[in-house]
Amino acid sequence: MSQFTDFGLNPALLKAIKELGFENPMPIQEKTIPVLLEKDVDFVGLAQTGTGKTAAFGLPLLNKIDETQRCVQALILCPTRELCMQITRDLRNYAKYIPEILIVPVYGGASIEVQFKDLAKKPQIIVATPGRLRDMIRRNRVDFSNVKTMILDEADEMLNMGFQEEVDDILEYMPKEGRHTMLFSATMPKEVEAILNKYMTDPVKVAVGERNSGTANVDHIYYMMAAKDRYMVLKRIIDYTPAIYGIIFCRTKLETQEIADNLIQDGYNAAALHGDLSQAMRDNVMDHFRKRSLQLLVATDVAARGIDVKELTHIINYNLPDDIETYVHRSGRTGRADKRGICLSLINLREKSKIKRIEKIVGRPFEKAMIPTGFARHPPQVGVDEPRGTHHPHGGPQLQPFLGLLQGRYRPECQR
Repeated sequence: MSQFTDFGLNPALLKAIKELGFENPMPIQEKTIPVLLEKDVDFVGLAQTGTGKTAAFGLPLLNKIDETQRCVQALILCPTRELCMQITRDLRNYAKYIPEILIVPVYGGASIEVQFKDLAKKPQIIVATPGRLRDMIRRNRVDFSNVKTMILDEADEMLNMGFQEEVDDILEYMPKEGRHTMLFSATMPKEVEAILNKYMTDPVKVAVGERNSGTANVDHIYYMMAAKDRYMVLKRIIDYTPAIYGIIFCRTKLETQEIADNLIQDGYNAAALHGDLSQAMRDNVMDHFRKRSLQLLVATDVAARGIDVKELTHIINYNLPDDIETYVHRSGRTGRADKRGICLSLINLREKSKIKRIEKIVGRPFEKAMIPTGFARHPPQVGVDEPRGTHHPHGGPQLQPFLGLLQGRYRPECQR
């Protein structure tokens, strides 16, 4: 097994990642880093979210940045504010001992005036979401004439969220000569292949796992019931899994809030995450969820995109998604870093054929499970050292400061 010291990285980078606990590279890193260090090429990396893609492209990128030149040399485009901030944090941690490298995030939902000032400092790397970056381009706030590297991270998610036009505009704005493009994606739908064919030349392709497949560390299980019993079954599953730490996916914002409100009312440690919450509310919920003082996150696919939370034990599909790529993304949020995860789906009889189609595409067998019977166990409470059977009608003491804020008082806010 190779080690990071085998790649010939800058000693300053090696020192930083050693402090972060990096020892042996993950598969996508082992296959990607040597290629990107050797030469400047167009590159396609196919791997699930949470498999170490940021380090796979970030370490070679930082290794090649000319820290003496104060101009934008690389642009990283990603679908959401949360992922933008995460990539920025990771790159800054890797570059801890190269202080001359400046990395600036550009995303919606934050002060544009502050971002004007950050861009005026002439960073070498910009990490951005498509909507805000296109706005910056139109305002002539960025100069990409010296960009050598363009990276599209979570490309399938970006296009699935409706950013096709923004991505095309940004790619057209980039220098045509002397630039190489990298694309990383969990799946490869036709929209992503179109970008590959239009903007890349003979790209090197690296895949970890099969195309459009789910992670091998995830057990796929489904429960069959009448539609009217779906919420009762959800509660029974949670009751019989006291250590659960996961995300419950719903189709609509209305259903997401309704299920979260019902769970809170019934004593479960849950909160909603959807687009009608203000940015401050979403940040508050995610802060509690990452700290595990919140156990269950009830979310829409759009609101959850780009969120990287480690050690989730379960993903629950309250409703199956309409497309299989979305199922792959949902299930890929658990079973990371060599840990096993579980993806549960609640279906009715008419959806049985959809399970068969998903099984065929992801290449994993789905197990039909029996709905737990008998008296339910106590609603679980993460992070609370209390006697077995303790029941909080409003979600536990950690959530008291902000649960009132979450119930019924939000304002629409565009995430672009």
